Amino acid sequence: MESSEEEELSEAPGASTGPEMREKDSSENFRGSLIQPECERTESEARMESSEDKDSSDAPCSAFGPEKNKKDSSRYDKRIRPVKITVSNISSESLSLQWDTPADEVESFTVTCSTEGETDQQVTTDTISVTLSNLKPAVCYSLHVSAQLRDGRQSRPATTTAETTREGLNQTECETTEGEARLKRSEKKELADAPEASLVSEKRGEDSSENDNQKSPEDSQGLNSDPNSCVHPPESGTQSKAASMSESAVTDSLKQTECERTESEARIESSKEKELADAPEASLVSEKRGEDSSENDSVSSPDQKSPEDSQGLNSDPNSCVDPPESGTKSKAASMSESAETHLESFLEDLGLEQFYTQKLSLSKILQIDKKTTDDQPAKCKSDLPWYFLKKLMMVNVTARNVKYTSDSKSGVSGKTGLNLKNLVSRLKSANMLNPLDIITALFLCSDGFVQQELALKMSMCQFSVPLLLPDCDKNQSTLMVRALRDIVKKYRPKSLSESKGFIEDRIVVSELPMISFVRLGECSLSKSEILNKLLSSSQQYHDTFVHHNMDCGDSPRRISNGLTEITWYLPCGNENIDIFSHPVALANLRGDMASFQTQFSFLCQTSAAVFVFFDNLDPECELLTNLNSKSEIFLVGNHQSRNFSLDALEQVATEMSLTDENIILKTTDINEADFVKRLREAVTHVVEKTKKKMRIEQMAEVALKLGILVDEDSPEYQSGKKKADAITAEIRDILKYKEDQLPLQGQIWKDLTSLEKEEVRLRKVGSENIEKYKSDLQLKKKKLRQKQNTSGISKAMTSFISAISSNTLERGFFLKWMRINLDDMSRVKLSELREQYKDKCKNSENNEEIKEIDQQISNSSLGTEHFFREMGQIYEASLALEKPHPSHQQLNHLPKLGAQLLLDGFPLELVDGDASNIPLSWVSDVLSQLSDLVGSKNRILVVTVLGVQSTGKSTLLNTMFGVQFAVSSGRCTRGAFMLLIRIDEELQKELKCDFMMIIDTEGLKSPELTQLDNSYEHDNELATLVVGLSDITIINIAMENSTEMKDILQIVVHAFLRMKEVGKKPQCYFVHQNVSDVSAHDKNLRDRKLLFQQLNEMTQAAAKMEKKEQNKSFTDVMAYDPDTGNCYIPGLWTGNPPMAPVNTGYSEAVYELKKNIIQLLRNRDSPVNKVLEFKEWMTSLWNAVKHENFLFSFRNSLVADAYMRLCTEFNKWEWEFKKEMYNWVTNAETKISNIGTLAAQSKISDLTQFHSQLKTEAVTVMSVWETKLLDNVTQYFKQTDGHVYLVVGHKEEFENSARSLRNQTERSVLDQLQAAVDIKQGMAEIDRIKENHTKEIEKAASELIEKCRKRNVQMNDEELDEEFNKMWNETVSKLTFKQQHVTNVFENVSCHLRVNLAHRGSYAHEILNKTRLEDCGKKNFKYKAAQFFNKMTDTILNVIPVQTHTKAAQENADCIIKTCEKLVNNKQSQKSNYHNNYIEEVLKTIDQHLEQNQDLKEDTHFEVSLKLHICGFTARKFQKMHEDFLEENDPYRCLNKYKAKFCSDFKDVFHKRDQCQKKAEEFVNKCLKPAVEDFINRYLGLSIVDEMLKKQEFSTRVSFQYYILLDLLSRQAFDDYLSFTSSYQSFVKKWILKKIKEHFSSSSKTSEFEKQPSSPSSSKISELENQHLETNVSRINEAIEKAKTQNRGNVQTFVEDICKDLGDKLTISQEALGAFMILNNADQDKFAHYLTISVKELKKTLTERFHKTSFEDKLQYLHIQPGGELFKRVIGCGKQCPFCAVPCEAGGEAHAQHRASLHRPDGLRRYRWRKTDKLSTDICSSSVESENRFRCSQTKNEWHPYKNYRDIFPDWDIFSDGSLEASDYWKYIMTKYNDDFAKEYNAEPADIPETWREITSQQAEESLKKSFNVNVK
Repeated sequence: MESSEEEELSEAPGASTGPEMREKDSSENFRGSLIQPECERTESEARMESSEDKDSSDAPCSAFGPEKNKKDSSRYDKRIRPVKITVSNISSESLSLQWDTPADEVESFTVTCSTEGETDQQVTTDTISVTLSNLKPAVCYSLHVSAQLRDGRQSRPATTTAETTREGLNQTECETTEGEARLKRSEKKELADAPEASLVSEKRGEDSSENDNQKSPEDSQGLNSDPNSCVHPPESGTQSKAASMSESAVTDSLKQTECERTESEARIESSKEKELADAPEASLVSEKRGEDSSENDSVSSPDQKSPEDSQGLNSDPNSCVDPPESGTKSKAASMSESAETHLESFLEDLGLEQFYTQKLSLSKILQIDKKTTDDQPAKCKSDLPWYFLKKLMMVNVTARNVKYTSDSKSGVSGKTGLNLKNLVSRLKSANMLNPLDIITALFLCSDGFVQQELALKMSMCQFSVPLLLPDCDKNQSTLMVRALRDIVKKYRPKSLSESKGFIEDRIVVSELPMISFVRLGECSLSKSEILNKLLSSSQQYHDTFVHHNMDCGDSPRRISNGLTEITWYLPCGNENIDIFSHPVALANLRGDMASFQTQFSFLCQTSAAVFVFFDNLDPECELLTNLNSKSEIFLVGNHQSRNFSLDALEQVATEMSLTDENIILKTTDINEADFVKRLREAVTHVVEKTKKKMRIEQMAEVALKLGILVDEDSPEYQSGKKKADAITAEIRDILKYKEDQLPLQGQIWKDLTSLEKEEVRLRKVGSENIEKYKSDLQLKKKKLRQKQNTSGISKAMTSFISAISSNTLERGFFLKWMRINLDDMSRVKLSELREQYKDKCKNSENNEEIKEIDQQISNSSLGTEHFFREMGQIYEASLALEKPHPSHQQLNHLPKLGAQLLLDGFPLELVDGDASNIPLSWVSDVLSQLSDLVGSKNRILVVTVLGVQSTGKSTLLNTMFGVQFAVSSGRCTRGAFMLLIRIDEELQKELKCDFMMIIDTEGLKSPELTQLDNSYEHDNELATLVVGLSDITIINIAMENSTEMKDILQIVVHAFLRMKEVGKKPQCYFVHQNVSDVSAHDKNLRDRKLLFQQLNEMTQAAAKMEKKEQNKSFTDVMAYDPDTGNCYIPGLWTGNPPMAPVNTGYSEAVYELKKNIIQLLRNRDSPVNKVLEFKEWMTSLWNAVKHENFLFSFRNSLVADAYMRLCTEFNKWEWEFKKEMYNWVTNAETKISNIGTLAAQSKISDLTQFHSQLKTEAVTVMSVWETKLLDNVTQYFKQTDGHVYLVVGHKEEFENSARSLRNQTERSVLDQLQAAVDIKQGMAEIDRIKENHTKEIEKAASELIEKCRKRNVQMNDEELDEEFNKMWNETVSKLTFKQQHVTNVFENVSCHLRVNLAHRGSYAHEILNKTRLEDCGKKNFKYKAAQFFNKMTDTILNVIPVQTHTKAAQENADCIIKTCEKLVNNKQSQKSNYHNNYIEEVLKTIDQHLEQNQDLKEDTHFEVSLKLHICGFTARKFQKMHEDFLEENDPYRCLNKYKAKFCSDFKDVFHKRDQCQKKAEEFVNKCLKPAVEDFINRYLGLSIVDEMLKKQEFSTRVSFQYYILLDLLSRQAFDDYLSFTSSYQSFVKKWILKKIKEHFSSSSKTSEFEKQPSSPSSSKISELENQHLETNVSRINEAIEKAKTQNRGNVQTFVEDICKDLGDKLTISQEALGAFMILNNADQDKFAHYLTISVKELKKTLTERFHKTSFEDKLQYLHIQPGGELFKRVIGCGKQCPFCAVPCEAGGEAHAQHRASLHRPDGLRRYRWRKTDKLSTDICSSSVESENRFRCSQTKNEWHPYKNYRDIFPDWDIFSDGSLEASDYWKYIMTKYNDDFAKEYNAEPADIPETWREITSQQAEESLKKSFNVNVK
């Protein structure tokens, strides 16, 4: 009934606000309190009035109403959320208030108590509670609480009303809301006349202390009272008069207690019976949520009320209705408007409202968030379900302790002193929620998978689990069959005790008798607590059922009434321990069975017996007397209860035909232990004699007949079940089924695995050709794959693939049913086989049969992993087809399905445990699809567990992360499984990852494998793989087995050592199982030290085996702290299974471990892998572990990419340093050349002093750059991007390379400075002579001009020429010309050569003495091998004939000779004087080349002969260069060179002609132009190198190798390959020169320095020339302008200023400058003008010349030859593989180990077989894995195993091929040019393996990309 605000206010003067007021101010949403505790009502609840009290003005509280509040409401801040008031401890003269704290910062609270409109009391307090005293009895008070905030604002007052009791009435917890109406007490007669009064529960409010003044907990909560009336207890013990409502209303409504109402509920008015009967839809008012929440009876007094009574046990959860006589519901009070349902309200309190429709998923509850590892207790109601889930998923038996702690402090009285009532009120759990409500809510809000997980974990904790789940809003229950399907129990009944057998079965299909326990009416016995004692032994008590005395067990239940729980007692077979010797199920109905007749009927029809707990039986109770049940009924009563009536019991028992055996009474002379014993006896008797056993899944039929829903009835569930059943129904014999339906994973897959490993291990190759052997293995693999494809896809797999392709929900149910069915079948099969095994073992003669059964046990496991494994094999087989069959196209979507399953939380098999292999293509494609599905959220952290088999690894992971790896009997994990868990977005930021991948592995030291020879190898493979994939590896150790612990530690140490060496550093955590002592950490200090000592010893042993002896301690391998890296975990169970719950200590220890692991992940240094990077790690690790030598088989693209990045960066820094130092040296040489001249900038004129200054400066500059390089290296390794941590092992190498570079550069720079100084000193005397001679000529010419002018005769040019010639001859004849000393370069070179060869001993000295250097180098060099082979035994000729060795040596010699010729020619082109450094440079070049060929290096005769030859022609050329230089700089010659120029100047001066233009042109052409050209020649080479380094080809040595091989493949010219393999360095130099020419000869679109577009002939090199030209022209013009400002007055000083300004960059010829200054009378201004014009002309002239000069001519004059500089960069150390001669690609100059990405057949190096003379096809990257042997000069021609090649060549790392396709490039080339190479090498063509012939050019190119890890854009 709706009314206006005014009507409501007038009808209910005791109410402070009404519904309309709420609508106006929605923030005022506080609740008052009901008479029952925790029964809250909102301000908009309806008020119930007495039907006789028509005039509301008579109400005692009528003076207070909302109108008074309105007067001063303006002073309140509506933004402040009002508080909620709870009233308690109401007596006749006092009451207590408690309220919530607003969100804002509160200073104080003001509490006002009013009556009759007048303020009675006002209290100010800073607490959240207060007790008001000195009140009047039986008066209704209005109570206001407002908050005063620190900022001055004040909240609107929260208001409620409360009525004090009459004097003498000790009623407590009498709370009411502000909107409630007062109910007056009616007459006893009126109540007695009410129909159906026998079951009215008003008596619960009586004063139960009549006998002994003790109050039960129920009494304290007013259990019999209506929520809307304050009913007073009668004095005589009879019922008191109720509030004056109509009889019908009393009958239909007043019996419901603990009734909460929501804000939107309508007012229920009392009316006549007819009015109530007409009210529609009143039956769903859910006021009774407080029923029977505790069933928890800690009652000692006979007159105490039961805890069940305290929660309204007789009420239905969904309606305020009496139990009807006929089974129909009575009509309830009407509602004035639609109400918010109780379930919705409760779910809102828990924050679960959204999940009621969109159910909680497993991925949601397993998601890792901050709360996962947060120890903060629950702080509000919405935290409780997540707190429960967090605990439950870790199987913590304290999960049901669901209290929360409010932030506000406990309230205390505003008054000081003693206040016991307030103290008691503070101790009550007023705001706590009952655990059963939370469990019910979670089951209602979870999907089927979560329900199964919850039930399973609860069962492990030995909690009761829901059997019938109520939904109070729908008044409907659901039978939880599906939820219980996952529960599997093992037990040993009495019948199997002697045989020690056991039964293991799924609980829903176990035929067990069920005993049910219900309650009728009120009961002072706590049924649930008694049940717990019934199931617990005297030594160990466990709370299976929630009861009153548990945490929050006494809190009113709101939604869980009608819940039926079930648990099981399962015997262990020990009579001294077992309570029941037979298994039995026990069910417990929550609430009064009278209110839940449907559930009661269900239990009667499914149970063997029903035990009915009661206090008082109504003889007219038809619920029992009319019961027609096949179940045996037991009545359990408390004779001590004051309500107990023996007569009533007798009458009911008689009507039910019960005997004394069916009656169990607790009397005063029976204590609780005897009472429980009597119950046990009754239950035992029923269990032993009953034949009524029913499976839970059979109960579905009963449920459906009674209208109870069954959770398995969803269409998706049934569809998934149907599909799973269709597959598993075909299974009769597991072994045969696997052979027929899953054939691909059988022997074929195992054979493929063996072939894959043999391909890389080559253990059976024998004397056969390795590559042919490998080719044959590939063909066998191909045939096996063809065999797989021909078998087709089986019927079962077709159905399986179809089923998992359905929608997500149906797929989930399908896989769940598949797992259930398959586990059940395997369990049965394994049980049979175990029995057979046991029988056979009795006779020792049955060894063969025992072995066969043992094998059957291993093969009888069948799970979903086998179907997925088959699916992977089908997918892999289809990929092997060259032309995929159309039927296989449907398989393309399978990897995406696998990825989706991973995302959904299903484990995916990573390592096939049966075949010990990974289907790489399948798993890789699944991970690729996973990466696509998650998009950018693709970062994963990996946690793995390793340990001995059956030490609880899977259980540990399941407990830690709440997941469900298989742990059932006979299902030990085989191989490894990966499972994905999401990480909450907030935690993603801290961990920097999006998912956590959990990897569960099979146990190491498996008994099934230990009998095999390769078990240790298998364990090593698995350990290495998972450790390599992990960010954290948990090492699970069972402390009691020290031998196995030592074995596993050895395996683990190997794995960690390997990871350290390949650049990955996972962390480890040692978990010690079964250590329960609290002092374990301290007590085990000695054990930890011993463990650490063992780890160190094993590290040393492992390092020796892996040939990495530098690792001496375990901490060298990884960061490990013995004190913090260990965790001690107690045993899993508390007590004896199967009835033992999980040990709380176990759960808590695992929780601590989880926190530590999350913290370790949070603090880690290394970056997180992305999914695709994880895939790459998996692939490379597995490929490597298949090899015998892991460390030298590991090839990982991530590592290769990281190394490439490092090399690229270091090369950039290296080039910057070199370029900087070249510029510095060039400038220094210029300054040295200009010192003592007009262009000199330095104030120091002494050359020695200046040289010293430059050396100091050079060392300083290089030191700065060295520091910069080292800092760059350090900073590079500090970054987190680019997987830098993977190459941190190379840090020292590159630091050493930086230091080495500085040392080499320093030597070179100082040598160049010395050479420049020496040359300058050598020219000093000549320059002085030239200068003096020039001055003499100028003096004589000046005198002649004066003489001629004095004649006053006009002279013509002929006459002047004659006079000048005469003067010249006379003057020159007077000058002295010193004879220049000519150095004997041959002697100088010979001296250096002897020093160079001194280490070669007397043989070299003898050759030198016999040979004249002057005679050497005139003819072509011819190598003679006689001397070399005289030292060798003829055995070496097996592989390399004399002619072959001779030809190779000759080619090397020719290459060295050409290199030296270029070097000498370059020196000659510079036209400088000879210096000792030049011959040192030549000898150093020869030595570098010889170092790269050890055979030639060891041939002393070859080395001496070659050096004599080269030094011969070198000395000859240097002698000529020296003599040419002396001639060019001869003073007399230089003076005569300028005679014509002096004569011309003489005539100009005599005739007083204007010399400005002429002199300007002369200065530009003779002084500036040569200087500019020299500058360009000095710097152009540097610019060319700079430009070329921008190309990818020259970024690193690896890139260079890739591009040069790719270029060769594109041109496919045999001559090129021949040159590349035979004369590598020579070919590389030509190739580099060709690339430079190609790059710089290409036409550019525009010329940067020309106004007009460039001509077609312009090129990039011209652009570089123009850049340098433009720079110099600009500098010259700036110098001219600057000189103009000096106003020196003459040209000489003007030019001097220009020269000084240009002196730091340009070397101006002093000879030309001196000649320019002679007889110069030009005007400065005019000279400057013409000089500017001449400079422009200079630019034009040089630009034109640049365009016309050929590229080769330009390179000829460059000081730095770009080809040579690039060659040094890409050739690196120059070392070549000792077997196949591929060049080393390692970065840096100081790398310790040489390595190459791609090796080639040694036949390309002229190796052949002695007997057949056929070229060899062996590839050293395969040979090093084989049992083959080799011999060479280094082995002293003794045979040596390839596997131990490092003994001979310790500085070479020859990695095994990363894949079989890795060497396809060279296999293709050798196949294509087999005949050509054979002809060239005078050998027979090689026997090409069959598979080589199938390789195409495209495949060859692909192999290049894979081998060099180059991603070509």
